[in-house]
Amino acid sequence: MQALPIGRRARRLLAALALCALGATGRPALAAEVVVGQVAPLSGVLASTGQQMVLGGKIYFDWINAQGGVHGARIRQEVVDDGYKVAETVRLTRELLSRPEVVALFGFAGTANITQLLADGVLEQGGAALVAPYTGGESLRTPFNPWIFHVRAGYADEAEHMVQQLTTIGVERVAVMYQDDGFGKAGLAGVQAALAKRGRKAIAEAPYERNTDQVESAVQAIKAADAQAVILIAINRPAAAFIKRYRELGGGAQLYNISVVDPSEIVQLAGLKNAHGVGITQVVPYPYRPMLPVVREYQKLLKEYAPGAEVNYTSFEEFLGAKVLVEALRRAGPQPTRAKVLRSLESLQEFDLGGMTVSYTPRSRVGSRMVEVTVIGSSGRLVR
Repeated sequence: MQALPIGRRARRLLAALALCALGATGRPALAAEVVVGQVAPLSGVLASTGQQMVLGGKIYFDWINAQGGVHGARIRQEVVDDGYKVAETVRLTRELLSRPEVVALFGFAGTANITQLLADGVLEQGGAALVAPYTGGESLRTPFNPWIFHVRAGYADEAEHMVQQLTTIGVERVAVMYQDDGFGKAGLAGVQAALAKRGRKAIAEAPYERNTDQVESAVQAIKAADAQAVILIAINRPAAAFIKRYRELGGGAQLYNISVVDPSEIVQLAGLKNAHGVGITQVVPYPYRPMLPVVREYQKLLKEYAPGAEVNYTSFEEFLGAKVLVEALRRAGPQPTRAKVLRSLESLQEFDLGGMTVSYTPRSRVGSRMVEVTVIGSSGRLVR
């Protein structure tokens, strides 16, 4: 056969490659995978929470991949550990967003951590949405920013619910222990606002240092104040340390914690005798009874893809977040970009996850304001 001139050979080769790319249907080939970046605290004081956060997303992404992915592309959940350290969150997020294949961010933790991302312009520069962060900090909601899509209610909503309940049962002397950072101060501000709305103030406000469980000074201050109720704006280890020590000293106030704690770890660290009766606000439906379609779905996939894991509020919350993100990826089409995913998220108005509805608009990023109170029961499990 006569050799083709080099120009013609090159043109035919390019045409053949283009035909392969189009495939048999004549449409552009789909991406092999869609990458979702997650920065989570897999070490340090919030490690158990971080592990549950990752798990909740993973079981849903795994199931979606088993069904063929989204528009034929598998979802790759790329997870890196920030140890709950603000500087690491910023560094690792910059690294993720430097990679164009990362089309969205998912499930970060820490009010102070994510606030710093906003302050440094990391999300704006990267142009990527962050879906379902595990925080209710008001600084991430007000003033409005377009980058963060919340699945949960805020700490201010939780504080209002707790204070309203306490007011209803006649409790007047309320104390607060809070983590001395953006997270704790956001929760404290919520409690202060809820009390002020009723013409009252906290009788004691005791901080503890971030990334420790050294709470002795807070215990002593609140014990001396003789509070009827104590609201804890704390994560697992310091919350458990407070509960244990306060009860050992004879403290008899009703104890509440906002939603970010894992009751099983509280019981393990504080002891059931001390943890029994602690109230915990929740911002997603009760996941222990399969009353809602989304709870049945979560329990089924947890058993299938993580058979050794137990039902947990944290993993369930991020499972819901994963459902939100996957729907946005679907609506973004077969070639998702960061901008397309963001616009798709904005289109999720009155979107039913299976018994819980979230709603976003171009000027609203708070998907739900649901709050209810659960209590650690005599068996160590949460009851409603």
